[in-house]
Amino acid sequence: MNKDNTYILWKVNGLITKAEIIEQPYSGQFKERIYGISNSWNSQDCTWIKFEDENYNEWCGQFEGAHQALALSSKHNKILVATFDYLFQIDCVSGEMTDYEPTNTYKDLTVTPFGDFIIADYYHIEIIRESINDRKLLDIPIQMDMIKFNGWSENKLSISCEELGVVDSKVELELDATTFEINILSRIYK
Repeated sequence: MNKDNTYILWKVNGLITKAEIIEQPYSGQFKERIYGISNSWNSQDCTWIKFEDENYNEWCGQFEGAHQALALSSKHNKILVATFDYLFQIDCVSGEMTDYEPTNTYKDLTVTPFGDFIIADYYHIEIIRESINDRKLLDIPIQMDMIKFNGWSENKLSISCEELGVVDSKVELELDATTFEINILSRIYK
């Protein structure tokens, strides 16, 4: 076991350039690395991430907890993996887990066109820069619930949610990645 609680079965040979959530691979299909946190509260679920480095080598990482979201920032050379148990931070150069946070609240994660992470739990949206400890809560125009990121159009992130406390509401919002302002585009009440 490594000092960061990972079992090393594979050493990164180049900068990680791709990461994707996959189903549990067949035994021996990929070289594997287990990113484990010793905690009696861990769930029995695992998330499997397939990584690819700049030399097109593929390998897999196993993470504690069922998958929620994944994002890679080339600007910060970091990957964030959100599971029901933890938020993991992986260094793209070494493949090492450089930090983690016990949590089960993060529901969505993306990277701005400028390379910063945007993460959401049920009720809040935050920007994460250099590390998971370098974050800022964004101002939101309404009380939000069930936040979902729908994708980028240039520097604008489409967001949908429900208005907290309003049954059968649907709100469409837009986050501007240059100002980090969030504006309401539409509200539908059934």
